[in-house]
Amino acid sequence: MKTRVAVISIIVENTESIESVNTTLSDSREYIIGRMGIPYRQKGVYLISIALDAPEDVINTLAGRLGRLNGVSAKTNYSNIITEV
Repeated sequence: MKTRVAVISIIVENTESIESVNTTLSDSREYIIGRMGIPYRQKGVYLISIALDAPEDVINTLAGRLGRLNGVSAKTNYSNIITEV
């Protein structure tokens, strides 16, 4: 199985979706290298960055699930590093 290193940038504009975001991320915890969250309370926005090492289809599925949540956007940036596991 081949894995890739990637970062998913998440912007949460609907605070009611925060629990769903956390649940979705928890479902993929085995692939998450690290997570950084920044609450920007003055604007009512939460910024989250997730570093992953996972198969490309897992990364795409996770980003898609996050992006379908109400008031949540997710974008993925891939490294050129591909590892055979």
